[in-house]
Amino acid sequence: MAKTANHSLTRAHILRAALRSFARCGYAATSVRQIVDDARVSKPALYYYFADKAQLFQALVDQAHDERYRLMQAAAERGRTVAEKLEKVVAAVFGFSLRNRELMRLAFATAFAASGESPSGVKCAEKGRRNYEFVRSLIAQGQASGELDDRFSVDDLAMGIYGQLNSYVMVRLLVPDCPLDRRTARQIVRLFLEGAARRQPEANGAARAFPSTRNSSSHT
Repeated sequence: MAKTANHSLTRAHILRAALRSFARCGYAATSVRQIVDDARVSKPALYYYFADKAQLFQALVDQAHDERYRLMQAAAERGRTVAEKLEKVVAAVFGFSLRNRELMRLAFATAFAASGESPSGVKCAEKGRRNYEFVRSLIAQGQASGELDDRFSVDDLAMGIYGQLNSYVMVRLLVPDCPLDRRTARQIVRLFLEGAARRQPEANGAARAFPSTRNSSSHT
């Protein structure tokens, strides 16, 4: 048990060192020697866990997408309505992004990388698509239950909320003051569900289905 734990710690340590090197220099300019020096391990130790630099890079890309996927699933399970599920999913991704700024920068850069800027054959699009499909499944559930308008296609709605989610994360990488907290998550979902057009007062005085967050003090 202790040996397995030590192996996991060593692998994670190498990944952290590689992430720092890739974030600082890019994939092409980062050498295995640089990674082992930063990690303070031998080359044989690195090759015990990873076949080459490309596999090491792929492991980081997998970590970015797989951990987001796990957190999204866990967050959705805590919500009852589609609105609650989406809010918790957005907040969970925001929290992960704040804790893993360099990892998210690498994941986004890989998605748009030109030839040579990432390993050939790196699997990024497939996992990104999987994460999108999870959000799409929540939208489909919302339409089936009558919570979401069926005048729009599932993909139109899924792209609307998933696009906003990723846009906020990318903006945060460029503008550190962009808030990624629970209030922002709620506002994003509220805008998605209600829209920005001014509404006429309800004739019967009924309250909006989604509560106002103007005075909300809930933050992550």
